[in-house]
This record gives sequence, structure tokens and C-alpha cells, in this order.
Amino acid sequence: MNLKDDLALLIRQEEMLQFEHFDEETAWQLGAHIYGRAKTESWPLVIDVRRFDRPVFFAARPGVTSDNLGWVMRKANTVRRFLRSSYRLRHQLALENLDISERYHLSPAEYASVGGGFPIIVRGAGVIGSVTVSGLPDREDHQIIVETLCKLLDQDFDALKLAPESSF
Repeated sequence: MNLKDDLALLIRQEEMLQFEHFDEETAWQLGAHIYGRAKTESWPLVIDVRRFDRPVFFAARPGVTSDNLGWVMRKANTVRRFLRSSYRLRHQLALENLDISERYHLSPAEYASVGGGFPIIVRGAGVIGSVTVSGLPDREDHQIIVETLCKLLDQDFDALKLAPESSF
């Protein structure tokens, strides 16, 4: 896939992966599912699920570092600022041949346009928070979130997953 095709699919993911409601129990299910998958695969992941007014799930697997915590913060900040996935923003910026500091004058110490931050969207309410992971390559960070959301929201992951190889 090329950048434009990937971007179209990233937009479709956000259109399809929306909740009817989202509460603390839903946040726990989302975070725990990602944690369980990471444990099965022995992935070193940080998992952060938050409403924009507060964190609702946080876990770190063995092998993560303080760098992963920083990445989670920057990815979550990006979702909050732009109300879209951090990976979608990466693709949009790549099509413009710019990075986040050039295009928006934002500090890379606070924002990251890489995969691993995804908006929590509630139908009728919009984006209310984010689910963020760090520990794998950024395309894989994004994919594990999409795969989990597909399972929780009864969507076909095969129809929404990105091709394995990166467009960059």
C-alpha cells in the first residue's frame, strides 16, 4: 500500500471503531485485553487508556523503559490535540513532507506523530479519550490497538488492518 491508501484505511478505522458508550468497565476490558495479548506474546508494552479528564487504565509489562512512558505521553497528547490517531497524523504529515514541529510548531518532547495512539470515539459524543501503547515498532503499536478494538466492537479486523510492511 502507498501512503494515500494507508491514510484512507486509517480514516476508515476511526469511522468504524466507535463505541456506543464508554465507561470505566469498558476501559478496563480494552486495557486488559491488550495486556493479555502482550503477556501471551511476551511483548514489553506500556498500555494507557484515558478519558481526556483522567486516566482509567494503565499497565506496564516487563521490559519497558522510561522511554516507553514518554512515548505514551507524547502519543496521547497528539490524539488529544488532533482528535485522530497519531499514526494517521504521521501519514498526513508524510504526504506534506513535513514533521509535527515544522507543520504545527509543536515540540517533539510533548507530541509524537507515530503509531500507537488511537482516539476513543463515542457515537454522538465524539472523541472522549485515547488508548495508547508503546513498546513495539509504531506500526505494530497501532495494529494491536486496532485489532483489540475490532474484537471489542465486533468489527472485521481483516478488513481494517494495515499491510504488514511499512509505507515509509
